[in-house]
Amino acid sequence: MIASRYLVFALSCLALALAVAGSAAWGWHWAFMAVPAALTALGVHDLVQRRHAVLRNYPIMGHFRYLIETVRPEIQQYLVDSDTDEVPFARLQRSVVYQRAKGEPDGRSFGTKLELQDAGYEWVNHSMAPSQLESQDFRIAVGQGRKLPYSLSVFNISGMSFGALSANAIRALNKGASMGGFAHDTGEGSVSPYHLQGGDLIWQLGSGYFGCRDENGGFDPGRFAEVAAHEQIKMIEVKLSQGAKPGHGGILPAAKITPEISRVRGVPMGFDCVSPSSHSTFSTPRGLLEFIERLRELSGGKPAGIKLCVGHPWEFMSLAKAMHETGVLPDFIVVDGAEGGTGAAPVEFTDHVGAPLQEGLLLVHNTLVGVGLRDRIKIGASGKIVTAFDIAKTLAMGADYCNSARGFMFAVGCIQAGVCGTGRCPTGVATQDRARQRALDVEDKSQRVANFHRNTMHALKELVQATGLMHPSEFRPDHILRRLSRDEALPVSRILTYLEPNDLLNGNFKHPVYERYWNRVSSASFGLGPALS
Repeated sequence: MIASRYLVFALSCLALALAVAGSAAWGWHWAFMAVPAALTALGVHDLVQRRHAVLRNYPIMGHFRYLIETVRPEIQQYLVDSDTDEVPFARLQRSVVYQRAKGEPDGRSFGTKLELQDAGYEWVNHSMAPSQLESQDFRIAVGQGRKLPYSLSVFNISGMSFGALSANAIRALNKGASMGGFAHDTGEGSVSPYHLQGGDLIWQLGSGYFGCRDENGGFDPGRFAEVAAHEQIKMIEVKLSQGAKPGHGGILPAAKITPEISRVRGVPMGFDCVSPSSHSTFSTPRGLLEFIERLRELSGGKPAGIKLCVGHPWEFMSLAKAMHETGVLPDFIVVDGAEGGTGAAPVEFTDHVGAPLQEGLLLVHNTLVGVGLRDRIKIGASGKIVTAFDIAKTLAMGADYCNSARGFMFAVGCIQAGVCGTGRCPTGVATQDRARQRALDVEDKSQRVANFHRNTMHALKELVQATGLMHPSEFRPDHILRRLSRDEALPVSRILTYLEPNDLLNGNFKHPVYERYWNRVSSASFGLGPALS
């Protein structure tokens, strides 16, 4: 049976065949063959070209999308003038990625499309004495003092698993990371052969311990050590939760588990693949730190850390208290904002569970500062971070580096069709259908991934220079201004509360959240003790 996406092409071929037969049998005029021949030739071209995945999956029909795209500025202006704010912002954001991935100019002829007088508008002030930088290869050192520290780019690919993404999408992402010299987070679906294209990897371990699990679904130290020894794996990340569905866990139905996914994840065929909502190897703050230390040792001294979407504030405070008391520290902490996306989450979780990035990042940064540990732990941030300004703002608020899933998804070809969980992704990005994913050309898309990173780093370099700084790590809350109303704007440093080193240890809480919870948490439990009289 012909897939519906090939129907127009098939009908064109049939019409051409009939026209040729009619010409031979009944002397039909050659003009009857012109239109079906042209459409058939177009369809053949669509199938063999490698630049546009949509056309390879939807020959002939896919041209309607690109026809609409030719009038994109007019459509975007209409959207900007409409009552919906999120849609035009998302499209403008995606447009920037496409242009940078393709190496096209991303300037605007008629100024910003944002409303500068609206509450919430943010900007960075420039300097009268701009700096001049030679390099845009901005990096930070993670795991200093460990046996195998890692020099990490300030902008990397966030966790997206093989299984959620296609093999070709993973290959393109990793090859692009190799070309650009930045890191690729595996997501919790383990390290597949498609991750091994030369790019640096951050191996993420979720609650399912895929790739290093025993027969009962628990953690297998021997299997972990075997995989972690791979040279491409530079850091180990324990995923506690993700922004799109924190505290939810997940299930990959048995029907979707291919023999390949079964081998990569280490799960049996014929059974649902369950990611529990919590880990089985620890249940206390001290237990988590012991597990991180164990992973560091088993990996031969590679940096190890955690990823989480912040929930109950007292739980992270209890973890910080355990760090202070034991001296066992993660090398990094990635804060994922509730803005993050996924193709597999209930709408209630996507919209209403977990702390947004600003609140989560501020809590983690302040708590580590308050116990005197901030300078020993790097903080990453993810959650709708796409542009150079997104990176600059996030670093100014307290992060050391940023990860992006959305931006690199766009670069590899995602068009936000919204059918991630159906297997019918039109661009071959989020599907295990081999016929669909073959449309995603790895060579072309890996170059676009590298282009997007390089051009975004160039834009970040220009922002750093414009503000008179020498490195993105020098961005501070004073550099970012936010409009509160039409006649008031303040630096973020005067809007948000920032602690000073050792404030929590000295009882200088400065914010009601710390005053309410700090003295009620324990390193022995994620729970909350009784209020002190």
